[in-house]
Amino acid sequence: MASITKQTVGNNTYLYESHSFRDDKGRPRNRKVKIGKIDRDTGSIRYTPEYIDRMSEAGTPVELPAIGGIEEHVSKALDSLKIYGLFYFLRKAAEKIKLIAILEQAFPAYWEEIFMLCAYLISSDKPLMYMEDWLGEHESYPVGKMSSQRLSELLGAFGQGERNGFFKAWCAQNISDEYMAIDITSISSYSKRIPECERGYNRDGEDMDHINFCLLFGERTHLPIYQTVYSGSMGDQATLKATLAEVAAVSGGKKLVLVADKGFYSVKNVQMMLEQYAGSEFLVAVPFANKWTMELIRAERGSIDRIANLIQTSGSPDRGGIREVDVAGASLTAFVLHNPERALGERNHWYSYVVWLKGLVEAGKDTVAHRKDIEKYLAVRAGKGKLKKAEIREDVLGRKLETAGWFILLGNGNLTAQQAYDIYRKKDVIEKAFMKYKNQLGLRRLRIHTEQRMRNKMFVAFIALTLVSFIHKVMKEKGLYRKMTMEKMLITLAKLKKATVNGRDILRPLTKTQRDIFIAFGIPRPL
Repeated sequence: MASITKQTVGNNTYLYESHSFRDDKGRPRNRKVKIGKIDRDTGSIRYTPEYIDRMSEAGTPVELPAIGGIEEHVSKALDSLKIYGLFYFLRKAAEKIKLIAILEQAFPAYWEEIFMLCAYLISSDKPLMYMEDWLGEHESYPVGKMSSQRLSELLGAFGQGERNGFFKAWCAQNISDEYMAIDITSISSYSKRIPECERGYNRDGEDMDHINFCLLFGERTHLPIYQTVYSGSMGDQATLKATLAEVAAVSGGKKLVLVADKGFYSVKNVQMMLEQYAGSEFLVAVPFANKWTMELIRAERGSIDRIANLIQTSGSPDRGGIREVDVAGASLTAFVLHNPERALGERNHWYSYVVWLKGLVEAGKDTVAHRKDIEKYLAVRAGKGKLKKAEIREDVLGRKLETAGWFILLGNGNLTAQQAYDIYRKKDVIEKAFMKYKNQLGLRRLRIHTEQRMRNKMFVAFIALTLVSFIHKVMKEKGLYRKMTMEKMLITLAKLKKATVNGRDILRPLTKTQRDIFIAFGIPRPL
């Protein structure tokens, strides 16, 4: 517990807040912080601004006991002093994309709590158990204390019906003719009570039970459209049919325009999209395991490098050709893309690597860690004494490099090679979204132990991700990233505070940086 002491230095007498504690070895220690000064002429106390603000934010009046017989003058604290800028900014940003209105419609009893939980996920890097303390410092909707018990109750208070209601309204507003990127990531968990947590291909490389989390993302709006959860044992191909069926159901049968990576490709999936979603469009990357993809590469190899086939990119330009192919009994368009610089880089890498393996073997060094590659690319035989001789399997290496720098997309839309490339490369927005999910929103682990609460926590994170994605889009478009990170922007907004004095709200003055942020987002200045 802190005590107040005084100390005279020269002609001045200072006040200190003294904290007693024990160090790592159990020895008593004392830490002092200067909090004020006693005026020599009047005997009154002048507190430091830092101490007044700290005590005001904690809701504690600055009334110190008498010290050494000196009767102190009492300085009344503000009624309250709360962080206002964050809540105001996030609320107004959510209103701009109609997120608040749809939340209120889908969750009339809980939308305020859901939104404040999202605000906490976005602005704090601490576990949910600290949200009650966070609310004590921030302006918010009238949601009460939001203790750990209340949060647990909230995450169990709504179900699939309410979530579907939200997605129905959200999809109706956001699904248009733009391509939607689809992808899956893994989220690990120690829980044994969530049925979907199973072993399977873990995309984080962790040897743990996990769920598969599937997300659809608008490539033009840069906003998440829909999410769903699958068992950790299911592969990408198996989830596509169910995901599209769910999206079609909640969107009311709107036209689907889908872009996906090669993990979702199979002849069955192509056939399914053609038959069940007639009129919809898709663009999917195709793995080289298919015989017809290798035939396309061989057919294009000699003629692809022409100026007419140039594909503009953010780096070294690609080349692109278009071929008609028959897949699943339908005539579709294959976009055959080639990057000469990447091909040369891959060739140089593999040449150097295989030559290095050869030297490793012939020098008699430990090769256990590279055994599979040695068996694949080298023919090893006995040499003189204990040494070995190795010859490079150039035919095997040649087959490996046959696809170097090549990439194939398959689609049923009316696109040019440049358009197909641009659409697919924009899919990286979903990869960035997954990074935000796991890092910024604290979801590298599912720290929850029931299925209902797991699904609801993932839903709340989806809402938070939607708001983060909108903020990211505006910051990128308005050039704010040249001046600050998103974290720095939120910290800057958190410096805007609102004082309550005798029941009257008084907003502290805005800084120039805070004004610039509101202008960039088209948000009115708070009054």
